[in-house]
Amino acid sequence: MVTKEWAILFFCAMKNKPKAPSKTKIPKETLVTLGNRIKALRLKAGFTSYEHFAYEHNFSRAQFGRYESGEDLRYTSLVKVVAAFGLTLEEFFSEGFD
Repeated sequence: MVTKEWAILFFCAMKNKPKAPSKTKIPKETLVTLGNRIKALRLKAGFTSYEHFAYEHNFSRAQFGRYESGEDLRYTSLVKVVAAFGLTLEEFFSEGFD
């Protein structure tokens, strides 16, 4: 059974609990550069529409559009996108990034 004293001690302990460090924020410019690289590769592959590329390569069209517009994406999603272009990560990052 939880006593009033225990509840007060627990509340005080949680209130004084050190906060987890904040996540490192990725600069928007970096994500835009990533999106521009994905878009350039899509256009180079002959797909004028990101929706057609996404459909042909089993990506959510809306999600792929967000990737190209510079929204954050997971590492695993990036690996799938790079593989869809038939590239390695080294090849993907060899152009357009300084």
